Amino acid sequence: MNSMDNLEKQLICPICLEMFTKPVVILPCQHNLCRKCANDIFQASNPYLPTRGGSLTSGGRFRCPSCRHEVVLDRHGVYGLQRNLLVENIIDMFKQESSSSKPAPERKQETPMCDVHEDEKINIYCVTHSVPTCSMCKVFGAHVNCEVAPITSVYQTKKTELSDGIAMMVGNNDRMQGIVSQLEEACRAIEENGRRQKTLVCEKFDQLYTILEEKKREMSQKVTLEQEEKVNYIRSLTRKYGDHLEESCKIVEKGIQTMEEPEMALFLQNTKPLLKMIADASSTAHLDKVERGYENMDHYKVDFKREGKALRSIDFIQGDNNRVDCGSIFLLSAQTCYNPHFYFPSIDDEDEDEEDEDGEAGAEEGEGAQTVLGGSAVSAASVQPSAPQQVNSPPSTAMSSAST
Repeated sequence: MNSMDNLEKQLICPICLEMFTKPVVILPCQHNLCRKCANDIFQASNPYLPTRGGSLTSGGRFRCPSCRHEVVLDRHGVYGLQRNLLVENIIDMFKQESSSSKPAPERKQETPMCDVHEDEKINIYCVTHSVPTCSMCKVFGAHVNCEVAPITSVYQTKKTELSDGIAMMVGNNDRMQGIVSQLEEACRAIEENGRRQKTLVCEKFDQLYTILEEKKREMSQKVTLEQEEKVNYIRSLTRKYGDHLEESCKIVEKGIQTMEEPEMALFLQNTKPLLKMIADASSTAHLDKVERGYENMDHYKVDFKREGKALRSIDFIQGDNNRVDCGSIFLLSAQTCYNPHFYFPSIDDEDEDEEDEDGEAGAEEGEGAQTVLGGSAVSAASVQPSAPQQVNSPPSTAMSSAST
């Protein structure tokens, strides 16, 4: 026991005179201090240094309380001192040894005394007022006319009632834990179902995007084909008129040179073929002419008002059998509460329905996503615009020959 006392004296902090409080820091002089005590000395020795949260944040110095050796600290202050883990482990071992060597104090069962009759022990139980009391209270005190019972019998009865109540609460807690587990499972299932449904919705919209992109490319291609056809024809006609104009200019130049000929005989010889060439060049009967309005492309008109209305009305299919009352989630089983059904028809199903309808009506096949208009399912193909009427007159028929 003396060795333990001597060890305890070695573990006393010279500042607080108590056993070292972890963390324990070791100074350069090999003496130990509680970090809190070292911080208190540091602040007392450096009152003008800035502090943060009760500890100095910049370098300073103080003296060891055991040997007066000057300790110089860096910018971390006392938190830069090295911890003495060996001393800390010895402290833990000392505390464990001390707690195991000390005998457990004997629990004395003290009988409570009566508040009215201080020398009397409480030894009976007043059934009328449900309070324990003493015999003197029954004979001379406030419980003269009350029904009493031995305290031991009432003790056993109340102990049994308390035990039954605890057992009932344990059972209720188990049931509540089961409900909590069901609700947590329902929450996880709802999150998973929500992620899955959002993925399905995105896939359906991607299919709609694909249909719209294909239709846009198809209609744009029709306009482009007619545009290229007309532009190519106009360019070819331009080249023909240009060639005719170039030939006419040459004839005019030759005529001017002939007009300057002074010899009459030679002039008359050159005049006859020149006049024939002028007559031929003046005729444009062999050249086509562009009809008025040939450059217009207004016949490619579109009107997507009905389709836009149908797209804006896209929604989930609602039904009485598919709605879930979220307010009653606590009363329902997790298996019946976290599995809402939403239906978003696939493009393949709609294509099959459209093919059946088109087969009966003989109309053009259409495809589109199923939408909800006014609470009823309507196929987008039913409001799909008819293909624009292409007025593609062949260039040969669009031109009329000019008279000479």
